[in-house]
Amino acid sequence: MRRRIATIRERLERACESSGRGPSQVTLIAVSKTQPAEAIREAYDLGLRDFGESRLQEALPKIEALPNDITWHFIGHLQSNKARKVASLFDVIHTIESEAQLREIEKAGREIQAFIELNVAEEAQKHGIFPAALDDLVEKVIHYQHVHLRGLMTIGPALEPEMMRPFFGQVRHFNERIRGEWLSMGMSGDFEVAIQEGSTHIRVGTALFGERS
Repeated sequence: MRRRIATIRERLERACESSGRGPSQVTLIAVSKTQPAEAIREAYDLGLRDFGESRLQEALPKIEALPNDITWHFIGHLQSNKARKVASLFDVIHTIESEAQLREIEKAGREIQAFIELNVAEEAQKHGIFPAALDDLVEKVIHYQHVHLRGLMTIGPALEPEMMRPFFGQVRHFNERIRGEWLSMGMSGDFEVAIQEGSTHIRVGTALFGERS
C-alpha cells in the first residue's frame, strides 16, 4: 500500500503541475467501501486522513473502531430515511439531491460540509440532479443552517479519461456559477483529467487498496 499511495501522490502532483495548481489544493479521499478496518488503519498509518464510504451499515463499525481525527466522507446514494443518521457520523456528504435529504440532515444538529451531486450527462440510470434543477436546490440549501454547501460532485459516464474532460469542464462551469469552493470529481482511472479541470476532491479506491474481491 505504501507504494500505491506514493504512485497516486506522484500522479496527483504531476496533474497539479500541468494545470498550475499546488498539490495542497487537492484532497485525496481513500474510498474504503468494502475494505476492512485493518486496511483503513494501514492507510491511516501511512498518513491518509480522508476516507469515503457509501453504505451506512458497513461504515458504522469502522467509524467506531478507527481514530477520531479521520474525516469521513459519505459518497454513496443517500436515502432520505437514513440521512439523519449519516449526518450524525459523517463530516462531509457528497450526494445531496433533494430537500427531503436536507431536512433530515438538519435534524442531526451537526455542521455538515455538503456537495450537490450533479448528473451532468443526464444519465437516467444514475443518481444526482440534472443541471436544470440545480439553481432551485441551491436556493433551498440556504435555509438549512447546519448544511454548508461547498460545491458540486459528479461521477460522470464510464468513458476513457480524456473523453471525460468535457463533462468535468461542464461541472466546473456550473460550480463556478453557484460560487462553489470545492469540486468533487475524478476516481482511480481519471483523476488526473479531473484535477486539470479543477477538481479539489478526488475519490480513489482501486488504485489505492487494489481490486475489490
